[in-house]
Amino acid sequence: MARGVSRAVPAGRRLEHIRIGNASVRLGRHWALRDVSLEIRAGEHWLLLGPNGAGKTVLLKLLRGDVWPTPTGRESRRYQLRDGDTLEQPLLAADRVAYLGPERQDRYVRLESQLDVAQVVLTGYDDSDLPLQEPTLAQQRRIRQVLQQVGLAGYASRAFLSLSYGQRRRVLLARAFVREPDVLLLDEALNGLDVKGRAAFLRALRLASSPRTAWMLTSHRRGDAPAGLTHVARIAHGGIENVTDLRVGAVDPSALQGEARPEITPASRRNTQGAGVGGSRLRAVKTLLHLHRAAVYREERSVIGTFDWTLERGQHWCLRGANGSGKSTFVALLYGDLWPAHGGRLERHWSAVDDWKARVGLVSPELQARYAATGCTVEQIVASGFHASIGLNEWPTAAELRRVRRELRGWGLTNLAARQARELSYGQLRLVLVARAFVRSRRLWLLDEPFDGLDAEARRRFRAKLDGAVSRGATVVMATHHEEDVPAYVTRVLTFRRGRAPVITNR
Repeated sequence: MARGVSRAVPAGRRLEHIRIGNASVRLGRHWALRDVSLEIRAGEHWLLLGPNGAGKTVLLKLLRGDVWPTPTGRESRRYQLRDGDTLEQPLLAADRVAYLGPERQDRYVRLESQLDVAQVVLTGYDDSDLPLQEPTLAQQRRIRQVLQQVGLAGYASRAFLSLSYGQRRRVLLARAFVREPDVLLLDEALNGLDVKGRAAFLRALRLASSPRTAWMLTSHRRGDAPAGLTHVARIAHGGIENVTDLRVGAVDPSALQGEARPEITPASRRNTQGAGVGGSRLRAVKTLLHLHRAAVYREERSVIGTFDWTLERGQHWCLRGANGSGKSTFVALLYGDLWPAHGGRLERHWSAVDDWKARVGLVSPELQARYAATGCTVEQIVASGFHASIGLNEWPTAAELRRVRRELRGWGLTNLAARQARELSYGQLRLVLVARAFVRSRRLWLLDEPFDGLDAEARRRFRAKLDGAVSRGATVVMATHHEEDVPAYVTRVLTFRRGRAPVITNR
C-alpha cells in the first residue's frame, strides 16, 4: 500500500508495530510529552507507570493517532503492517488500534445516554458515540461473544447508565474488543472494578487476545500488574525515564511494583487515634442522618432493599459490595441527589439540601464525569466547592479566591489554575476535585472510590488531610474496592447486594 492513500487497512491485513520517534506534544502552554521514542510490537504486553500529569494518557493518544506531535522537524510516527507496508497517517490504521479511557465513560454520563449495552458495544465498530447502522447477524453474534468474555452475558438489553460504574467499564472493554484490534491501549482501565471485576477484565484480556495482540495498560497501583507482561515503562515530566524488557536477563523486582504504597505519617497516625465515637474532639454524638424504611429503585429495578440506618457523627463507615450492588447509589442518596422510594423517609440534621451539601465533602466518579469536558478552569472548579455547585453561579469573593489559591498551592496545583477540565489528565482532575472538597470545612465526607486515578504521593497526602479532618470531628463514609485504602478508624461496614437490604457488620 502506498503511503498517503486515504483508505483504512483492508480486512485481513494486520499491524506489526507502532513506532514513534522524537515526538513532543504541546497542549496550550505546557509540554505534555518531550522527545519521546517508543515502539510497541505484535504480541508485547506493556505496563506504563508514572505520576499524575506525567503524560501517560497523551502518550496512548499519540500512539493511536488521537493527538498529533507538535512539529519540531524531528518527530515521526509510523504504523507498519505485517506484509511490510508502512503507514504514516494514523487514520488509515485506526481500525486496528482500540483505546479505552475514562473520558468516554464520562461522556455517556454527561449526555444522559439512552443507549442499551448492545448499542454501546455496537458503536465500537465505527468508534462513534451513537450507532450508525443496524447490526448485522455476524455483529450481533460478536457482541454477545464479547459481553460473555467480560462477564456481562445477558446484559445486552439493559440501559447502559443503569449499570454500576465498574460494569460500565467492562461494557466499554467489550466495545474495545468488538473489532478484534491488533493493539489495545488501556488507560487506567482497572479503576472502579471490584476484585471479581478486575479478574474478569484480565480474563477477558486473555480470551480476546491472540498470541500477536499487543496491549499497553497504564496504572498507579502495583497490584494491577497482570501476568504475562513483557515490558514495564516509566514516564515522568513528559519523558520516558526507562523501559524494562522482562523477557531479557535478570529483572529488577522494583520494575513490577509500580509506585510505593502510601505511607501513614506519624502526624496522620496521631490523627487516627480517638477518631471514632468518643474521640477527644467529639464532645457529644449527634445524629447526622437517619433512614427509615428506605429503599431505592432505578428504572423500576430494585437497587437497595428496604432498611433502617442511622449515621452518627464520629462513626466511620466502609461500603462494600460488588460492582452493581448499590454503593454509588447509596452515596448519591446520602448526598441528596436521590430520594428513597415512596414509603421511606430520609431525615438530615440540616434539612435544606443546599445547607446539607455545603457541609459534605464529595469525591466520586459521577462528579468527575460531570466536570470532565466542561470549560471550567481548575480555579473555578475548586471555587465551586464553596457552594456545592457544578460550575459557578457567581464569581467568588476576594476571601474565597484567596482560600482557593491557598488550596491550590497546598496540593501543588497552582501551575494548573488556568487550565480547563478537558485539558487535565484523569488523575489531575481527580486531585482538583479533592482540592474542591477541602476548600471549606466539612462535617461529613462521602467518598466513592476516591483514590482512583491518584498516584502514590497524591493518595498519601489525601489520606493525611482526611485524617486531620477526622481528628477535628468529621465523619467518613467511604466506598472502595481496595482494602488498603480504608483508614484504621473506619470500623463499621455496610455490605451491599443488589436489590437487598445492606448488612451491617464491624470491620
